Amino acid sequence: MVEIELDGQKVEVAEGCMVMHAAEKAGTYIPHFCYHKKLSIAANCRMCLVDVEKAPKPMPACATPVTQGMVVRTKTDKAIKAQKSVMEFLLINHPLDCPICDQGGECQLQDLAVGYGGSSSRYEEEKRVVLHKDVGPLISMAEMSRCIHCTRCVRFGQEVAGVMELGMIHRGEHSEITTVAGDTVDSELSGNMIDICPVGALTSKPFRYSARSWELSRRRSVSPHDSTGSNLIVQVKNHKVMRVVPFENEAVNECWIADRDRFSYEALNGEDRLTHPMLKQGGVWKEVDWQTALEYVANGLKNIRNDHGANAIGALVSPHSTVEELYLAGAFVRGLGSDNVDYRLRNAEFSAPEGIRWLGTSIASLSTLQSVLVVGSNLRKDHPLFAQRIRQAARHGCQVSALDSVARDWALPVKHVVAKSAGQWLQALGGIAAAVAQEKGISAPPGAWSIDDVATAIARSLLAGERKAVLLGNAAAHHAHATQLLALANWIGEHTGATVGYLTEAANTVGAQFVGAHPVSGGLNASQMLSGGLKAAFLLNNEPVHDSALGLRAAQGLSAAEMVVTLSPFKANMDFSDVLLPIAPFTETSGSFINAEGRLQSFHAVVRPLGEARPAWKVLRVLANMLDVPGFDFETSQDVLARATNAAPGTVAQVDTAQLSNAVAGGVVAPTRDGSGEPVVASIYQLDGLVRRSPSLQLTADARMAHEGVVA
Repeated sequence: MVEIELDGQKVEVAEGCMVMHAAEKAGTYIPHFCYHKKLSIAANCRMCLVDVEKAPKPMPACATPVTQGMVVRTKTDKAIKAQKSVMEFLLINHPLDCPICDQGGECQLQDLAVGYGGSSSRYEEEKRVVLHKDVGPLISMAEMSRCIHCTRCVRFGQEVAGVMELGMIHRGEHSEITTVAGDTVDSELSGNMIDICPVGALTSKPFRYSARSWELSRRRSVSPHDSTGSNLIVQVKNHKVMRVVPFENEAVNECWIADRDRFSYEALNGEDRLTHPMLKQGGVWKEVDWQTALEYVANGLKNIRNDHGANAIGALVSPHSTVEELYLAGAFVRGLGSDNVDYRLRNAEFSAPEGIRWLGTSIASLSTLQSVLVVGSNLRKDHPLFAQRIRQAARHGCQVSALDSVARDWALPVKHVVAKSAGQWLQALGGIAAAVAQEKGISAPPGAWSIDDVATAIARSLLAGERKAVLLGNAAAHHAHATQLLALANWIGEHTGATVGYLTEAANTVGAQFVGAHPVSGGLNASQMLSGGLKAAFLLNNEPVHDSALGLRAAQGLSAAEMVVTLSPFKANMDFSDVLLPIAPFTETSGSFINAEGRLQSFHAVVRPLGEARPAWKVLRVLANMLDVPGFDFETSQDVLARATNAAPGTVAQVDTAQLSNAVAGGVVAPTRDGSGEPVVASIYQLDGLVRRSPSLQLTADARMAHEGVVA
């Protein structure tokens, strides 16, 4: 540790730190533009000049290493004069367009110009003009004349997103940030460039010119998409979601969010929103009031239960629904006498798990791994923020290995790749296990496994170091031999010291398991229900044609039912549904998600429900009351959460970590059926109804490739 004096205060920091780090620790603000705590140091802007004792001139705090006994002053005339001079140069070419700039009111340059800028300029020369660039549907580069060349966006692409999509060309006043070859910015994390731009050079295309920052209310929420559970700030004007930005949480999403977290809000205000209950009468959809719709559903359920028994009723629920909604859906169906409830719409195997399958470690620990094997995952597209953490680990020497159907571009160095069809994954993973056994001189797991050079290299990688993991992706979870893949992964983890876990597909995959949103006493699984096993089907927040392994065949199976009830924020499943009940999306209801690491995060509604939409937990409660199902006397969603988590009155609901387990009963055994089919996995912008209905996301390169059937 090194001790320095900063503005008269003793500060102790690690050797190798910069003066800026010492200032952060001491709580002293030093003005800056190019410095960002998550990016490498560039020292471009020079705004952070400070007075260092015995130094002949002011020094940049972001690029000056601390030394023992160093004396630094940030408020002397020398430091402030230097900072004001830098500000004068920055403003020479900056356009005077604050009144129409989207960054106005939250602009770092604007804020610092108040304290360090002059009241007038000494320069009368013509200002530089930089032509606008079209870089895709998400980011606007229409006002690049505002750019101050801090290169935050360039460094973000290189270091965090893993793709250098922007760069600086030319020199001096001719310098400009561009894609060089005229390409689009296609990274799945690209929207973060908007946040880190300290001026209004990069702005949000969907949000552009729609509101001023001071008009917006800021309310916390949690992302309903992948299993990261990213913390969000949802910005609202006149009860309408206008923008979504990250809320910093180092343990979960740091200060980043994926583009689908940021831009999917467009669907909330789209034309496809369902705002009134609807009944299909004579093949024609008609809007009705809630009482009529609920009575129709209740009477239909009574008749079907009387005619076909309770086992003819079932619910297919989405793992993007809240804990409260999933718990009540299961309790409702079971209260009617059926165990037909399932969230595993894309799965090919439905064996009962020993515990709740989860990440097996903390999300934050992914950044410090020394070795990792990823099985059956398009990591970069399925879990952009997990990929970002593993990318940081790789930058510090982590050896990344992959087992998948094809070699994919994860925008990070992958040391070893096994590219085999899904039907060969079990054999390939068994080969890695056998290679581990060979390296350790122990018996391999049961089975006829073959070892090749790549399997041996992966085994040695997993045996080296202390922090390592075997991570099973969405394709591995949906695989016909999912349990055996997990059993082999557990064997490898046990003998290498690696943690083993699932990346888990959706915002609430862990939560769905936690509340038992799957058959527990012999009920039909999702595949059986979608194949025509029901007379009355409830579809909670999902569209089986898009969200299930059966695809179009699901529509045929559900068409055989006497009554299909869709609870959705959107006009969905209209071809085979009989009733549409408008439920509130995550922004219009309170609820909770449990992310991949088992972290329960609750959130409140940020706007009132649109039209006649109602929170799904309230709809289920009323239906249960109409059918005299006991135990549905909830007043708030917090009451539902307390029941679902068995929380004592007055205590905070939480997940019992003892239930988190990736154990497999019986260990590794030979497969009993063919598993040659490719698992069904949603592409990045087809994951759920929100992202599918976001116009901007559907214009991205990733969405276009998915529509064209191109493997990313």
